[in-house]
Amino acid sequence: MEVVIVPDAKAGGELIADAIGALVNRKPDALLGVATGSTPLPIYHALREKVRSGALDVSRVRICQLDEYVGLPAGHPESYRSVVLREVVGPLGLPEESFMGPDGSAEDIPAACEAYDKALAEAGGVDIQILGIGTDGHIGFNEPCSSLSSRTRIKTLTEQTRIDNARFFDGDISQVPYHVITQGIGTILEARHPILLATGEGKADAVAQTVEGPIASVVPASALQLHPHATVVVDKAAASKLKLADYFRATYATKPSWQGL
Repeated sequence: MEVVIVPDAKAGGELIADAIGALVNRKPDALLGVATGSTPLPIYHALREKVRSGALDVSRVRICQLDEYVGLPAGHPESYRSVVLREVVGPLGLPEESFMGPDGSAEDIPAACEAYDKALAEAGGVDIQILGIGTDGHIGFNEPCSSLSSRTRIKTLTEQTRIDNARFFDGDISQVPYHVITQGIGTILEARHPILLATGEGKADAVAQTVEGPIASVVPASALQLHPHATVVVDKAAASKLKLADYFRATYATKPSWQGL
């Protein structure tokens, strides 16, 4: 696992956007896995700027979803499909046909989960999967004590996650669904390059446990230690509890320029 400490969220977004740009330049039809929430927004903003300036052609890029609420009406503004279309697909000028995600309103949710897991494999697998991290160490919606080999499935959200997400529902936790479809940890680990971005002091404990703690289902993100090419990008605040922060800074500062992220 590579840990990169950046000055702030903007720098983290630009660094990850550069990595995505390098991927797209060598593989124009790359499958990019996207996360929702406020943390990855600097990544999407930096990508949009690259596209608008003509520095990057994403016309053949495909986008896939990490997770989705169960039971929200089709077209609900806070369904993750709507969010991804609004914040990623549309601004990048991509057709809606380039986007794939699980069906959170399906009558048969287990079948929808299995179908999405299969669709990712048939699409050739995810090239870069962008991840955020919850204050309890969850990735996607794999809450603490999720199986480290889990596949795309339905999960029940913890009370803390529903509290954290209430800000997207006018601060009203009663509007936040109890269930979601999420790529499982095993599914996430099949991405060729998972990149986790964490910003703010509130994520410092989760980052420290993910990077320096033992691999344990109680901290789902710690499973990234098992991946041969996982990257964790953190700002100074999110890195504040890393014991090896100086080492991480030194190794990145002396990294060969040809190696990339």
